[in-house]
Amino acid sequence: MKTNFLIAALILLVGSATAQEFPKMDASPLDAAYYPNRAAFRSFAKTDEEKKAGEPKIRVLYSRPQANDRDVFGNLVKYGEVWRVGANESTEILFYQDVMIGDKKVKAGRYTVYAVPSESEWEVHFSTDKDGWGQYAFKPEESTVAKITVPTAKMESMVEALSIMFEGVEDGAHMIIGWENTMVRVPIVF
Repeated sequence: MKTNFLIAALILLVGSATAQEFPKMDASPLDAAYYPNRAAFRSFAKTDEEKKAGEPKIRVLYSRPQANDRDVFGNLVKYGEVWRVGANESTEILFYQDVMIGDKKVKAGRYTVYAVPSESEWEVHFSTDKDGWGQYAFKPEESTVAKITVPTAKMESMVEALSIMFEGVEDGAHMIIGWENTMVRVPIVF
């Protein structure tokens, strides 16, 4: 009797474990960008010098919405309104060392990135509001540690999914944000 009960319990347990349904893939998958760009692969470096050169200085975690034949800037992303620079949870940036953004010193740590886009420029905010969904709880006057206004540039080719990357410059890096046919460069000084 005990054996039959134990077998029945195991069958139910195995059946419920295999019946688990995982959520479908999000339409805006999570991605990461590093500076230097190959910092995530530093463990594959062959020398100590290569490992040191590959140590991350900045990491961005963001969700990548797709344009899907929509007019993005000025329509999907409204001009003059706060945008989370991505989809889903607010875009997060981690500075591994103190940096300068505009004329503000920003301590090493984790922040979120928001923007107020217009056709010709974006006001980009770095905020202490963390772990939020979207820009709905963002209070710029209370949480912005640095903001900078950067010009937009038109790209020749269409970028379907929001993309963030870094480009090294003499005194730091530019965080490049591109989507649809618009791009901005956000200077970060080390």
